[in-house]
Amino acid sequence: MTAPTQRARNVFVGSPIERLEDLRFLTGRGQYIDDLAAERMLHAVVLRSSVAHGRIHSIDTTAALARPGVHAVITAADLGKVPTIPLRHDPTPALRRYEQPVIANGNVRYVGEPLALVIADSPALAEDALDAIIVDIEPLPVVADRDTARKDEIILFDTVGTNTPDKLRAVRGDVDAAFKDAPYTRHAHFRVQRHAAVPMEPRGLMAEWDEQQQRITLSGVCKVPFTNRRALAKMMGLPEQSVRMVEYDVGGGFGARGEFYPEDFLIPLAARLTRRPIKWTEDRRENLMALNHARDTECDLEIACTRDGTILALRGHAITDLGAYVRTNGATAARNISQIMSGPYRIPHVRMDVTMVVTNKTPVGTYRGPGRFESDFCRERLLDMVASDLGIDRLEFRRRNLITEAEMPYPLATVEQLDIETECDSGDYGATLDRCLDEFKWAERSKLSGKLIDGRYHGIAVGCYLEGGGTGPRENVRLAIEANGSFTLLVGSSSVGQGVETVLAQIAADALEVPMDRINRVLHGSTDYVAEGFGSFSSRTMVMAGNAIVDAANRLRALVRETAAGRLNCAPSEIAIDRGMAIGPGRASIELKDFAGIAVDGTHASNKRTYSYGAHAAYVAVDPKTGHVALLDYVAVEDVGRIINPLTLHGQCVGAVVQGLGGAFLEQFVYDENGQLLTGSFADYLMPTASDFPTIRAIALEQKPSPINPLGTKGAGEGGIIPVGGVVANAVAAALSSFKVQPLDLPLSPPRVWQMIQSARRSGAASR
Repeated sequence: MTAPTQRARNVFVGSPIERLEDLRFLTGRGQYIDDLAAERMLHAVVLRSSVAHGRIHSIDTTAALARPGVHAVITAADLGKVPTIPLRHDPTPALRRYEQPVIANGNVRYVGEPLALVIADSPALAEDALDAIIVDIEPLPVVADRDTARKDEIILFDTVGTNTPDKLRAVRGDVDAAFKDAPYTRHAHFRVQRHAAVPMEPRGLMAEWDEQQQRITLSGVCKVPFTNRRALAKMMGLPEQSVRMVEYDVGGGFGARGEFYPEDFLIPLAARLTRRPIKWTEDRRENLMALNHARDTECDLEIACTRDGTILALRGHAITDLGAYVRTNGATAARNISQIMSGPYRIPHVRMDVTMVVTNKTPVGTYRGPGRFESDFCRERLLDMVASDLGIDRLEFRRRNLITEAEMPYPLATVEQLDIETECDSGDYGATLDRCLDEFKWAERSKLSGKLIDGRYHGIAVGCYLEGGGTGPRENVRLAIEANGSFTLLVGSSSVGQGVETVLAQIAADALEVPMDRINRVLHGSTDYVAEGFGSFSSRTMVMAGNAIVDAANRLRALVRETAAGRLNCAPSEIAIDRGMAIGPGRASIELKDFAGIAVDGTHASNKRTYSYGAHAAYVAVDPKTGHVALLDYVAVEDVGRIINPLTLHGQCVGAVVQGLGGAFLEQFVYDENGQLLTGSFADYLMPTASDFPTIRAIALEQKPSPINPLGTKGAGEGGIIPVGGVVANAVAAALSSFKVQPLDLPLSPPRVWQMIQSARRSGAASR
């Protein structure tokens, strides 16, 4: 598994090259945070609240400090002023009032909130000391759900006085006028359960304090290290240059991992206090109760149409449960729900209101396709219901309302409070739908939909979606020539498992017109490499970092020509760069290694988003005796603009589909009325395995490159998950059409599906 060496001139971009980084992973040479060790290293464990809502009277650490091997126990009382974690996205004044303190201060508001940090010679000694900490917490009434939160009878933040941090509204056109005289309207209420990204590798950190330089090094960061550096520097009262963030291999991120969490402050603080390296690794129970949760939304949605199926308007009101605090990107899903609810459809009048509430649960953040997974479930379910009402084929209904290529760029609704505008950049949405139907054999399988075959009801469905990517404002890279004439690429983007070392090397090799093995190293994520970076989130790396590489390569080639021209006494335009040589008039040449030390910076800046798009189709069989839904086939077709590496893209799409299926059928965080997490282990929180969904087919197209960046790339990391909930729910509805079952809630677990069938039978709705 080595880098290709053939002559390169636009041959690597678009090639299915195996991931170069996989060699070290498969041979056990990956370096994850728990692999790190340092001399005199101590270990940290976190005491977490077992009370969902309460007032802290005291935390007595005397006995814990007396335990063998314990070096320190840190509580809020040891900090003086307790900092709060700043918002990274949508930092409105209203939301800032709900920021999370880095350690519980006065009150606790969810099970799992940090109360104390124990530092000891080993993890075992630190965990033993947890039992010696005496905590006196006065229980307070619990806000266990959205309905209780909105009543404001129990307040989580007394100084604020409401459990509603903020409301958002996205608008396009005149919705009320469109509904007033609409020939047909339909309303439905939907719910998407609380679930989350569950990376294979739990979080971990190692902090080292340099007393002489007054500098902290924090290892194990990912996703947005430069943003987290700014936050940590401010909290610790240090200049930014005195905080160093180092990224190691990461066993999955999916939007949740790499944001700023309480431990990102507590572990460096402990290192400074003890003047010893400190390592912390969370266990799986901690991971499930402390990592950002996601989804947890209910939505009233109403549509207005003509009788021939032309959509006139869409309006609705969603409520998102943020958990106990507004974390770094806790409002992102709400913002996306408000703006993306219309999806890839031509809907001239849109108004979506989203209310955010706080409850005594783990705070939420982003998880692959935040807000988009929820929106697509609600919208695509409603579209099938409307098509049935109007007696229109559901495919024809979608085709009739898809945005056409001639309408590009097509503006979506504007989020008023945040003044966020966006527009679809390019695309032929009908083409991906047609390709999906063809690959799926829709016409043939339609004959089976709704039929009872061998004791199971069969059903099919299709859905369309948009994926926003390329989030700005910019990204930066550096290209340098090494002593052997190879190149080192340093990027501000991070690796969270998406294969950036391979795909960015492909872009660099083509842009420099050199063999790919001349890209000696791709260094990513850490704050040492470039002056400014923005990280990896929102399907942005290929768009932002990829185009920054093109810019850097152009600059480097120009600088080499200029330098070579000076040495060869000719004009820069007379210099050609070929096969590791700068070649001038008369074939005079200079090897690239003679330019060692030359380095340039490149950047790509844009505030316009790219929009990938596609269609998914599902074929299911439902056992009415058990409620079990078997996935017989799943086809995903997406157009992502220009494809950099079809092999890594395929893996991204299939992996995302599996995560979506987990959310559609299995995964759910359940809390009781006292705010206790009932699904805090893999015995209760069900995850998909390789044998659960064996038939997933993913097809990527590049028919419509983005017109807003030189590479023509679009984001592609999240499209696989976005439409899954709506597609499989519509397939289940089609299978159970004789029962007139309409799935409105996720997950579609066997008990829930079985109960829907039984309810239909009791009500007499079933036709057989």
